[in-house]
Amino acid sequence: MRKSIFLCGILFNSVLTYAQLQTVKKTDNKGYTYEIVENDPSNTRIYTLKNGLKIYLAQLKDEPRIQTHIAVKTGSNNDPEDNTGLAHYLEHMVFKGTSKIGTQDWNKEKPLIQEISNLYEQHKAETDPAKKVAIYKKIDEVSQEASKYAVANEYDKLISSLGASGTNAHTSVEETIYHNNIPNNELEKWLKVESERFNELVLRLFHTELEAVYEEFNRAQDNDARLVYYKLMQNLYPQSHYGTQTTIGTSEHLKNPSMVAIHNYFDKYYVPNNMAVMLIGDFDFDTAVPLIDKYFGSYKTKPQPEQYVAKEEPIKSIVAKEVASPSSERVQFAYRFDGANSSDAKYVTLIDYILSNSTAGLIDLNINQQQKALRASSGASFFRDYGMHSFSGVPKQGQSLEEVRDLILAQIDNIKQGNFDDWMIEAVVNDLKKSRLQSWDNPRALAANLYKSYINDVPWAEVVDQYDEIGRITKQELIDFAKKHYNDNYVIVYKRQGENKDLVRVSNPGITPIQLNRDAESQFYKDFMKLEVKEIAPVFVDFKKELKESKIKNVKFTSIDNKTNDLSSVYYISDIGSDNDSKLGLAINYLDYLGTSKYSPENLKKEFYKIGVEFGVSSGADRTYVYLTGLQKNLDAGIKLFEHLITDAVADKASYQEYVNTILKSRENSKKNKNAISYALNMYAQYGENNRFRDILSETELKNINPTELTQIIKNFFNYKHQIFYYGNDAAATKKAIEKNHNLGKNLTYTSKKDFPQPITDGKVYFAPYEMVQAEINFIARDSKYDTSLLTPSGIFNEYFGGGLSSIVFQEIRESKSLAYSARSSYSNANKKDLYNYVRASIGTQANKLPQAVEAMNELMNNMPKAPNQFENSKQAALKQIATKRYTKSNIFFYWLSLQDRGLNYDINKDIYAQTSTLTLDQLNDFFNKHIKGQKYNVGLVGDKSNLDWPSVQKLGQVKELTLEDLFNY
Repeated sequence: MRKSIFLCGILFNSVLTYAQLQTVKKTDNKGYTYEIVENDPSNTRIYTLKNGLKIYLAQLKDEPRIQTHIAVKTGSNNDPEDNTGLAHYLEHMVFKGTSKIGTQDWNKEKPLIQEISNLYEQHKAETDPAKKVAIYKKIDEVSQEASKYAVANEYDKLISSLGASGTNAHTSVEETIYHNNIPNNELEKWLKVESERFNELVLRLFHTELEAVYEEFNRAQDNDARLVYYKLMQNLYPQSHYGTQTTIGTSEHLKNPSMVAIHNYFDKYYVPNNMAVMLIGDFDFDTAVPLIDKYFGSYKTKPQPEQYVAKEEPIKSIVAKEVASPSSERVQFAYRFDGANSSDAKYVTLIDYILSNSTAGLIDLNINQQQKALRASSGASFFRDYGMHSFSGVPKQGQSLEEVRDLILAQIDNIKQGNFDDWMIEAVVNDLKKSRLQSWDNPRALAANLYKSYINDVPWAEVVDQYDEIGRITKQELIDFAKKHYNDNYVIVYKRQGENKDLVRVSNPGITPIQLNRDAESQFYKDFMKLEVKEIAPVFVDFKKELKESKIKNVKFTSIDNKTNDLSSVYYISDIGSDNDSKLGLAINYLDYLGTSKYSPENLKKEFYKIGVEFGVSSGADRTYVYLTGLQKNLDAGIKLFEHLITDAVADKASYQEYVNTILKSRENSKKNKNAISYALNMYAQYGENNRFRDILSETELKNINPTELTQIIKNFFNYKHQIFYYGNDAAATKKAIEKNHNLGKNLTYTSKKDFPQPITDGKVYFAPYEMVQAEINFIARDSKYDTSLLTPSGIFNEYFGGGLSSIVFQEIRESKSLAYSARSSYSNANKKDLYNYVRASIGTQANKLPQAVEAMNELMNNMPKAPNQFENSKQAALKQIATKRYTKSNIFFYWLSLQDRGLNYDINKDIYAQTSTLTLDQLNDFFNKHIKGQKYNVGLVGDKSNLDWPSVQKLGQVKELTLEDLFNY
């Protein structure tokens, strides 16, 4: 797996003109002035409106859609110290509408919202617990009255009517970012909605959403990564908001909010001169800029809000802390550096990639490759004022956390002593540039770079030139920097296995379900839905045109031209997997630790990294992928090197024994991990004891395998029938390289294959205990076998009933009743033509709310509410999403492969589009009655038994409490 880049983290001080790059001011055809960086591969234009609003525009024309972001330069660092969590909670409330969106009668609703605000101020000031309860009861009563005039989730209905996807937002320490992906013909309508919602804040349906945020707080408590991260930040930044307060906020502050404080915050920070609009996709510059000006240009400039500035004293000694939770042990430590606009960032990033680049870093080779720990890694990240270089490691069997720490520190010492190859700096820079070629071809990835540049006040020219600047660092400069900054000045957190004694448990406040008014509409909504746009006609894939098929001897070779950049990939695909040979996955993954007669395992990794080619393997139940990717000019060398590894892999008993130990330790850790337990439980609930997850080689079998047997499986792999897919810009040269170096095989086929049945679900409840604040419950029912005719109604059902913010399930369980943070339901179509479909539902909630949440879900899964307007909205959204969906580049091939698995040889979206356009609510209800209602659901429940209402759990069905051995089969 490739190491991910912390986008826009490698930034430093500069003036507008430096090196070879220059920021140039130009004027567009409409008279607007913009800045552009010469030689910028993204060709991003940056505008500034008269009121200070920034506009970032970049064109990517793969499909007629636009990735949109609205960035606000504020986050939890600006939270008042007596109102932590405010920025994040405000982010939630910005989805609730305005005096025009989300209301049936603002004149009647407004005084009630004001009364609620006044009551919250009384609630916050009151110290008598009994009186606080009484005030909250009054808040609940007034909120119930106010909800009569509200239209829940009308913003989401407006946005989904455009055919939008990915509607969401996130808040961090210095940023709040709102996301949408829209069809390009809906740009003006999107701007109309966004202009309205950011123009005014109305804290509608406040107390129910507050409970949802508190559920999110609970989820954070059950998240081990956050547990370690919070403790690390507290001690790395002990004097500033980076460490003294979290984005989610404290329990006490969440339970005592101030609507007045939230309004004040909005008025201060949500101003045009502190915001940016970003569009990445298929649009016209001369159309987009005047439209943004039309809808956002009238926002009045306000005083530039003062941003919180973090100040810390130097760390002069090691700060060691401990936390505990039921999961397995690990260690994490970090050094503090200056922020995104400092010279530290370029040095730290270079050091980070020399240490850990997923292939040939010192940590990769000296720890992971040699299996001296279960795993270790590093990562660099930067905020506006400070940054950090973080290291983490997981011990192998019998190893202490202190030993893992010392292994990592030894690699840092290698940097300080110059014990790394001279070519590594150039190789790292080339690797970073290659990764950027890949990521900037993706609208969301490019957008993330853009908004990080904006949030951190870093000129875009510096982002474009960042890797060239890194390449100018000499080895001696890097050594000197490491010696100065990497000493006994870090914060370390030891995550021990044990009881987390800091969990906050809260009682259900007893919220009265609010009224949803599902079919109500504001006047804004009615007028908005009358606006017409020129529809986009769908384009369906013509596979005969897009896929170039030929053969290399007896092997099928399919190619697609890469017309975007010089990156190329080769995929070797075989329809064999663990169902055919239980040792195949073991052998394929062992490849990562093997060398050849010519290269040691470490040197082989270095050779791949030198030429900038990476390889990966993925072995599933019935298909195995092996791939190589890199610059086309180096692909020939990469193919030759990879084929050398396959044909000349040398088994090593010592490395195999460590490989087995790694597997066994990973298995042990999985039995302590909530997510792994939950996955194993749901597999058991769905398939019973005879499921693929439990189909593993035993410890005895693993230890008794001769590693030469595994290398022989690898060497023999390509003798079996396989096909080759190529995506790049020189198919002819690549075919020659494959023909010259690749084992084109004997076209053998596997005759044996394990059978894993899909038994009917019969209403049993499977429980797995785990120490946690929340409870997670999953319902699953087997339906009929894969049927193409079900694709259309199931797709609309998922959109209408159980998917997004305006779905029936979300509205009823979270929005109306505040019973859960996450609640979903879906109909899952099989990915193979001979397999069964499944109905699924899930809830994540406080343990004490579980009975009510389950009752609400059961009611919905047996009686689907009919909301004609909402159905029509879901239907139109689906049509627009299909009309603007484009399978491009390598995705065309993998889409075709998935269709083949389902017995199809054409783009099925053509049928789905036609059927969706005529689907009626009655037809959807028929689908519900036949395929959803009355199903016998098997249930998978994970939680702390001492916190659960066990009699209520037993009412769900016959309960079987499973041991970890039952789930994992070891």
